[in-house]
Amino acid sequence: MPNILVLFTDQWRGDCLSIEGHPVVETPFIDRWAAGARRFTRAYSANPTCVPARASLMTGQRAQTHGRVGYRDGVPWDYETTLAGEFTRHGYRTHAIGKMHVYPERHPLGFESVELHDGYLHFARGHAGDLAEVDDYVPWLREVSGRADADYAEHGVDCNSTVARPWDKPEWQHPTNWVTQRAVEFLRTHDRDRPFFLFASYHRPHPPYDPPAWAFEQYLAREMPPPPVGAWTRDMWRESGDPHDPTSPYLELPEHRLHRARAGYYGHMSHIDQQVNRIFEVLLESRARETIVLFASDHGELMGDHHLFRKSLPYEGSARIPFVLSGPGVEPGVDDRVVELRDIMPTLLTAAGLPVPESVEGRDVLGGPRRELLHGEHVEHVLDTPGSVHWLTDGRWKYVWRSGDGREQLFDLQTDPDELNDRAGDVAPWRKLLTERLTGRPEGFVAGGELVTGRPVMAVLPVCPGRGDGPGQESS
Repeated sequence: MPNILVLFTDQWRGDCLSIEGHPVVETPFIDRWAAGARRFTRAYSANPTCVPARASLMTGQRAQTHGRVGYRDGVPWDYETTLAGEFTRHGYRTHAIGKMHVYPERHPLGFESVELHDGYLHFARGHAGDLAEVDDYVPWLREVSGRADADYAEHGVDCNSTVARPWDKPEWQHPTNWVTQRAVEFLRTHDRDRPFFLFASYHRPHPPYDPPAWAFEQYLAREMPPPPVGAWTRDMWRESGDPHDPTSPYLELPEHRLHRARAGYYGHMSHIDQQVNRIFEVLLESRARETIVLFASDHGELMGDHHLFRKSLPYEGSARIPFVLSGPGVEPGVDDRVVELRDIMPTLLTAAGLPVPESVEGRDVLGGPRRELLHGEHVEHVLDTPGSVHWLTDGRWKYVWRSGDGREQLFDLQTDPDELNDRAGDVAPWRKLLTERLTGRPEGFVAGGELVTGRPVMAVLPVCPGRGDGPGQESS
């Protein structure tokens, strides 16, 4: 059976690889590997924030089934069937390093062992007596720094803000380097009599934007094209902004502040690129030809597109992710099929020759049927009228519906990849398709065959079939 290596990042946009033609970011080592891999150019996070996206990754289910349709911490992850659990059950040595973002934080989710660094989780910090209880990077940092009170957040840069500055400690103490070093240690010492499933999960390029100085500074002097801003954006989202809050989801930043934020974001990517190359080199020391490697992310980052920041919204910067796969049986090339995070579980299990559980709703991206339509959603509370944002895409068109007020959008991704021109006058067929998918939802989004606005929403649905109530069904 082949080894499995998943290189997972947090908040990495799908267009931010230089092999994708990005005009600024440089990822030469990932590019070199991706040139001989299968690269999916229409890969999405259907629920683009950490918790619901990772639930889809780990269960192979859509949000409506696993229950997490928005971001909410502190809800137990009690799924019976998981990605890691299946590999463990079939004899794999399973290990996770870095960000899991589950609850309780020490829940192994089917992995035989876990080494945690989830980043600055406010919920965990609020209930843990000592941060070291829920973060293995912290005691390591305290030991190597010789400071019993050392904290990776002591530079004060907020974990969701647009503020950027270089890392304040030696580079080898950066969380990105820690994940890499622990992965290298695992690859060099694991039991060679068993295949491995290694999940190396980087917290970055999620904020804080604090890459090493060399990575940050190489972008400060770079010319950067302005981000796309559609004429619709102010009317659609400006009310959610606070010009005095650097964590605001809507900000019309002055050019110099936006430039620094982008330099910090891209700097994280260049840093990860070099650290990933270190893992590739160690893999070459042993069994690289027998290893299936996946590079992906839980969601993207809007980074000023339409004056928006962070994630959760359906626009390309937020929802589109990198999805690159290589290894035995994987034909290299560029693939424009619509794929998403729930497809990872069936794809990796099938590639390893293992059965796919009935509860899994994703599709094998290498041999399964093509997905004609993807339904994504996320609960939003950024406006005075809370609601959900739902969206549909077939890879060519994207339809958006905001449940709080019924606002609709339609974009032609082929002729307008930056989503500048809202063609909402042509939405009737798309509204019908979304109505079909939302019929029967507990929120009451549909009544009398029509979409209903203003319905109360919840980040976690009260009935979750993915929690032992039987298998779900693929619907989109």
